Amino acid sequence: MKLHGSLFSPYVRHCHVALAETGLDHDFVETDYDQSAKLSPTARVPFLEDGELRLNDSASILRHIRERAGQPFMPDIEDFELFLLANTGLDSTVNLFLLERDGLTPERVPYLARQAARVRTVLSELDRVCGRRVADFKPPFTDGLIRTACYLNWATFRERLDYSGFGHLVQLVDALGQWPAFAEFDPRRFA
Repeated sequence: MKLHGSLFSPYVRHCHVALAETGLDHDFVETDYDQSAKLSPTARVPFLEDGELRLNDSASILRHIRERAGQPFMPDIEDFELFLLANTGLDSTVNLFLLERDGLTPERVPYLARQAARVRTVLSELDRVCGRRVADFKPPFTDGLIRTACYLNWATFRERLDYSGFGHLVQLVDALGQWPAFAEFDPRRFA
């Protein structure tokens, strides 16, 4: 099994965490923008090769990893909702980050202002949902909780947002930060 990606991608990080947690044998192939544009139909990372199987989205990769290890993927609808909320926030935050590099900001582009507002409302909802799951803030963590923490950790690393006013989110990231499978792939270690 080969996981292609960047050490700084929160999507790749989630796959790394799942692979570390499951202990599945794999190789990591560091892949940059140019390589992913050539090697993946989505022109992004992660993508995974497992024999003849090729997967091009972190969600399908995670499902494959979990199924290969005999573990559940998205054990309940609330965890799936949490995963999708985190993806929505993460997608908007990544797009804002990349567009800002090109000089496009929420102050200059109304659509981007809506994206920034979406990030704020997603954070509130993530905090609310995580508040109902505080008892789950211990290993084994669900993929919804891991994705949320990957998002928040990446957003902090990239100085994209401050979630310190969201107590349940702070608790979640603190809890996962103590878990070796998550801490091992903190992007600050590779900067």
